[in-house]
Order: sequence, then C-alpha cells, then structure tokens
Amino acid sequence: MSMVIEQAVEARLVAAAPRMATIPAVLRYEQADPFAVRMTFPAPATLEGVDVCWTFSRELLASGMEEAVGQGDVRVRPYGYDRTVMEFHAPEGTAIVHLLSGELRKFLRRTDGLVARGREHLHLDLDGDLAQLMRDAC
Repeated sequence: MSMVIEQAVEARLVAAAPRMATIPAVLRYEQADPFAVRMTFPAPATLEGVDVCWTFSRELLASGMEEAVGQGDVRVRPYGYDRTVMEFHAPEGTAIVHLLSGELRKFLRRTDGLVARGREHLHLDLDGDLAQLMRDAC
C-alpha cells in the first residue's frame, strides 16, 4: 500500500493589483511516485474554473528554497527569509505565487520521513511498471 502525504498551503498570487489575493492549494506526495510533488489549485482559484494540478520534482522544491532553480514550466526561488516564490508557466500565461517557506519546509520534512531523499529508487516498482507498459502495448 502506498502512503500519501497531503498538506494545505496558502499561496499569495502576485498580480498587477497592489493587494495579493490568497489562494488555497494542496501539496501532495505519494510514496509510489517518490520523485514527484503535486500542487493542486481548486477550481474557484483558476481561470479555467477546474482544478489545476502541477507536477514537479521534490528536489526542485527543496533546491528552490535555497536558490533560483527551474528552466521549464515550474520555477522556484527564495524570496527573503520567510517566503518562496513559485512560477507556473503555461501557454495561457504565467502565474506567480508566494508561499511561506516554513510551510514548505514542514511538507518536505514529512516527505523525507516517508521516503528519504536519495533513496527514492528503492520505492519504485520497475517490474510492475514494465508489466503495465507491456499490457498497454498489446
């Protein structure tokens, strides 16, 4: 059975308006997919009116709290002592949110308790994944 960690976080949307709106989001980590973190924004907080889920590496999140990282759709960088900036790039535009670094550190500590960083490969089911690929190919 795969273990799952979920944590609600408050993101502050950086917009042209002087006041940043607070957006609820959920961070999710699954032992069965040990390299990935998912961040979901609920439908009322998105332009499309549907839940939007971004998937990125746990290492990207951890490294981005120390220095600017990412070249693709998700980029992370520290912002002062207590905030972390995440940028989500899509064809429709870019969303930039600020998160409390303490909330992210708490989430990462919980994921480390489930799967230690550097030990992710021990939690992959390569035989099962290969068997699934073979079934799908037929």
